[in-house]
Amino acid sequence: MGAPPKRSGARYQLAEHLAELAELADTAGAQVVGEVTQFLERPNPATYLGKGKLDELGAEIERTGASLLIFDDELTPAQGRNIEELTGRRVMDRAELILDIFATRARTSEARLQVELAQLEYMLPRLTRMWTHLEKFRGGIGMRGPGETQLETDRRLIGNRIRVLRDRLADVQKARVVQRQGRRSEFRAALVGYTNVGKSSILRALAGDREVFVENRLFATLDPLTRSVQLADGTHVLLTDTVGFIRKLPHHLVASFRATLEEVGEADLLLHVLDASHPAWEEQRRVVDGVLTDLELQERPVLHVFNKIDRLPHEELIALEHRVSALVPNSVFVSAVADDGLEPLRRALLAATRRERPLIHVRLPLSDGKLLAELHQHGVVIEQRAEGDEWIVTARVDAVTAARLERQGAVVSTA
Repeated sequence: MGAPPKRSGARYQLAEHLAELAELADTAGAQVVGEVTQFLERPNPATYLGKGKLDELGAEIERTGASLLIFDDELTPAQGRNIEELTGRRVMDRAELILDIFATRARTSEARLQVELAQLEYMLPRLTRMWTHLEKFRGGIGMRGPGETQLETDRRLIGNRIRVLRDRLADVQKARVVQRQGRRSEFRAALVGYTNVGKSSILRALAGDREVFVENRLFATLDPLTRSVQLADGTHVLLTDTVGFIRKLPHHLVASFRATLEEVGEADLLLHVLDASHPAWEEQRRVVDGVLTDLELQERPVLHVFNKIDRLPHEELIALEHRVSALVPNSVFVSAVADDGLEPLRRALLAATRRERPLIHVRLPLSDGKLLAELHQHGVVIEQRAEGDEWIVTARVDAVTAARLERQGAVVSTA
């Protein structure tokens, strides 16, 4: 079911959005048997759709034998309940469908905690609809009275469970802070973008790690995965793959994955990956930018990475490059499957590391092994030699490390 508000371009967007909804349904294991659409001035507060369209929906259910109705927009608890009563069929909205997909794809304990929290927060205001078959416990002789309704009991239990999950995720967040402190000296980049644009394929190819999971499905990756990527002259970066975004992403899900997405906030550079072959890449870019803004990450340095250029004819690629050069100047064009298809990204990453970790000369006493060890730990040493009673070291370090070395007695100069 798709029922967008009437506006310019709504018809094209509706077709695109319903195609994506069908792909989500397929990912969740459903078989799409039909679709019903309506352009609305405003949604009906009781049933979302108008009466005539509900009658048409009932006829389509009879024709196709559909057992499940999936709406592209989020329904209020009352709207979902009323539609179920009128049609006699189970109703899901886009948010619930995405949560269901996340639940089936959660592999690690952290991902399962995050998805369960999002599901419970989504479910809590909808319990009346989900438990309409339950009635109050009756009081009487030998009983303590009516007590709680099943609905009240479930609300209390879910509220308790939500508090437990939040506490556990807070512990996960603390553990991640400790892990990130150990990587603070490294140059870190994070892959972000719409789901299924090829972020995991890029990580797999750059890191040369065949164990990085890649699948041509929505939301193949839920957990952040970090790998070391070797560049020129001994330079390397830590590259993190993150969960993909999608339009109308449930806000409960974004909130639950906030601890995971903090990896993005700690990155020196965000690699915003886009599918160059997708006709709606501009809308997808706006969706991702919106989520980054929600996470207060809009000020982070960003490099736009147009992936899957191998799917474009040469003339279309040239036209796209000209258009993007004016619209999104800081961009590279790559292919994760073509030979040397990621070289533009490698060069861009190397240039970024050199800007953030400039080459410096450090002079320190031969006897100061602790300071030398710190330089090796927090920088990339290019050359090291003894001269008289001093070490002369050429290295790439960030500004914070360089300042700390100077405070401890080293002589630092630009290379």
